[in-house]
Amino acid sequence: MKFKYLLAASVVSTASAMVAAPAAAQSTGSADFDNENVIIVSGARSTDVGGVDIPESPKAKVQIGSELISRQNPGQTINDTLNLVPGVSFTNNDPFGSLGGSFTIRGFSSDRISQTFDGVPLNDSGNYALYTNQMLDPEIIEYATVSLGSTDVDSPTASAAGGTINIRSKVPDDEFGVLTSMTYGNIIARGNPGDRMMYRFFGKIETGEITAGGLKAYFTASRTENDSVFSNYGGVDKQQYNAKIFQPLGDNGDFVSIAGHYNQNRNNFNGSPAFFGGIETYSIQEPEDRFYDLSDGTPCTVDVPQAGVQDEYNSCGTPFERRYNPSNTGNLRGNSRFTLGDSLTLTVDPSFQYVKANGGGTSIGFEGFSPDGYTGGIFQTDPRNPQRNSRSTQYYFFGGVDLNGDGDTLDYVNILSPSHTQTRRYGVIANLIYDIDDNNRVRLAYTFDRARHRQTGTAGSLQLNGEPFDVFPINDPLLDINGVAPQKRDRLSYATLNQVSAEYRGEFGDLVAQIGVRAPFFTRDLNQYCVTTDTSGNVNCINGATDIADYVAANPGYLAPTSAKYKYDKLLPNVGLTYTFGDASVFASYAKNLSVPGTDTLYGSLLAGVAPTPETSDSFDLGLRYQSGNIQAQVSGWFNRYNNRLASAYDPVLDRTVTRNLGTVDKYGVDGSISWKPADPFLIYLFGSYLKSDIKDDVQTGATSFAETAGKREAGAPKYTLGARVQADLGPVELGAQVKRTGMRYLNDINTVELPGYTVADLDARLSLGYFDEDFDKAYFQVNITNLFDEVYIGSASTGLTTSGGFVNIGPPRAITASLVWGF
Repeated sequence: MKFKYLLAASVVSTASAMVAAPAAAQSTGSADFDNENVIIVSGARSTDVGGVDIPESPKAKVQIGSELISRQNPGQTINDTLNLVPGVSFTNNDPFGSLGGSFTIRGFSSDRISQTFDGVPLNDSGNYALYTNQMLDPEIIEYATVSLGSTDVDSPTASAAGGTINIRSKVPDDEFGVLTSMTYGNIIARGNPGDRMMYRFFGKIETGEITAGGLKAYFTASRTENDSVFSNYGGVDKQQYNAKIFQPLGDNGDFVSIAGHYNQNRNNFNGSPAFFGGIETYSIQEPEDRFYDLSDGTPCTVDVPQAGVQDEYNSCGTPFERRYNPSNTGNLRGNSRFTLGDSLTLTVDPSFQYVKANGGGTSIGFEGFSPDGYTGGIFQTDPRNPQRNSRSTQYYFFGGVDLNGDGDTLDYVNILSPSHTQTRRYGVIANLIYDIDDNNRVRLAYTFDRARHRQTGTAGSLQLNGEPFDVFPINDPLLDINGVAPQKRDRLSYATLNQVSAEYRGEFGDLVAQIGVRAPFFTRDLNQYCVTTDTSGNVNCINGATDIADYVAANPGYLAPTSAKYKYDKLLPNVGLTYTFGDASVFASYAKNLSVPGTDTLYGSLLAGVAPTPETSDSFDLGLRYQSGNIQAQVSGWFNRYNNRLASAYDPVLDRTVTRNLGTVDKYGVDGSISWKPADPFLIYLFGSYLKSDIKDDVQTGATSFAETAGKREAGAPKYTLGARVQADLGPVELGAQVKRTGMRYLNDINTVELPGYTVADLDARLSLGYFDEDFDKAYFQVNITNLFDEVYIGSASTGLTTSGGFVNIGPPRAITASLVWGF
């Protein structure tokens, strides 16, 4: 699944225990292990300053709590809020968090970052991508922690060399309550965009404690609708449902928790005015250039069927912005903690997750045979017009099938042809923790994660106006005369992790040492049911076993359908030290990381017959932090040496991921932040980061050709970020403002195309209704303005090795939302 908004795989998770500190851990076991006194809590942590906390840890971490999360746009993706963390650079594709986005941590792209929700990774099980518009509703996020280094030792991740984001959902309240949030929004940008409205409703019911044993639960529902940001077509229709049941067991912190999550998105690709090419097109556009009409003249009509003549395809329904991105995602999550003895504790976090999603556009369907006599989905240019290659996959239907209902089988027809993914994923994280004495503890952990990843490319019919009859063609695919569905891809993979790990934590006065090791055993089972035509992984899907044999015989350079199994394992140590003196502490850590190639890279290797080499990295952190009642501050320097560095980017023209190997890359920099409350009404938060990356060698592009990458920076990583937030509580009115400057980035790894830096400011204001009447202490009216000065800038772009042009996303324009939050 592809780039920013494709809503494929892994929007899933398991819930974890609410512990007093630190909130930085991913699983119940990690949270428990890092704390000697684990207690169940239902509110925000008291150690934060204005919603910003710096956990005491040998790793560089920053935590954003519910207080600061609630100040952002209601419904906004949590990844946008985490743009306030040093080292994080997130570019949203719309103002409201509905269309996804792109982000990096210390220059590592999202497929190298493990994002977890209550302990289980949200990354796609195939290509490790993250889909930020499917995140948990912010109203039930207790906090989110960014670890700017490696993962916990029990993390179920195949690729997390760039750090982790751990999202934790709230525990149900002790008292009965109801909360509603109603939001209206609109784009108020320069360039006369017209009305581009957004509506959202969120509701939550808390049962409170309903038994003498403390059983409690909550249930939530939300619905979001908004128009397209830039074009005259499309929009978003999103609904989400959550539930969590929590049962304490005794008074020593034991518990059992069961939770469920379901998210349904119906949205179009959107976020950019066009496909751009050439260096000169990356100059900043005029405000009015951001808003445009589609190239197919929408509303439009596909070619009207006529009996007895060869009907032609046309452009109706084909623009990038008319592609749908539907997804149905859900999960069940369990957590538990059991005290087995005075010094022995067991934690178990099981989960199940399900995804049904697709993304992609239209293709040409011919009602008869292909030119070479075979049927199916075939990767080639239009045989009648070799220069036309905008739709590189053609669908052909054996025996002649009347696709448009005109009574003949002569026609070329517009059809819907997205890339479809269905995932079923099971996981569990178990920790056995033993307290040797008051100052020493150890744990053994077992992690299991298995995902069935089914990827197909069947076709569906379009209505006369270019709209699909069903956004999921797999529900009712077009069939040939034998009842077989031609498709452009057909593959099945299983991603399995069995991991054992161990960790020791010792306190020696003011010095705390943590020594751990994890031993992951990854397997990737691949089943390619189509014919592979080149080493980039392009395929032709031919129907019928005999047809396939004949086709491969006629094309000796092609690879027949095949299966393969790859295994990866490595011993990964990590060591951390923290030394505390007064309110300050020094911390240092080292971790060895392993990143297993994703399925796109693995499938692409089948024709070459050479197993891809996994990435490894050595990560070092050294920092200083200061924590007092009104200050949270941290500065850290870091170094990461990455070996066999693979870089991947989605190519929307080819509708697939393109991977390049950069060899050895050194990355290093500094991150820092300070949250200060000089007096009760005021908060000042400053943060910043500087990044340097150095590709060590030129990258070979052919038998004797090389791209001049030695000494260059990796594409897509900003050189620096600087930001600030100020907040004031002025009686019934609370005001907040935040600004962030993101430095220049390169579009390619040879550093010939520079994307300009940009500055974005946001404003929020809240009127507390409880100030006037204590019966309304949970009610307030809030206004948010994003991109206050309507900066026009390039947000994310499809980076490449030597590319000078391609697909970009223009940053979201200025927008306003007004929300009424009511609770009792």
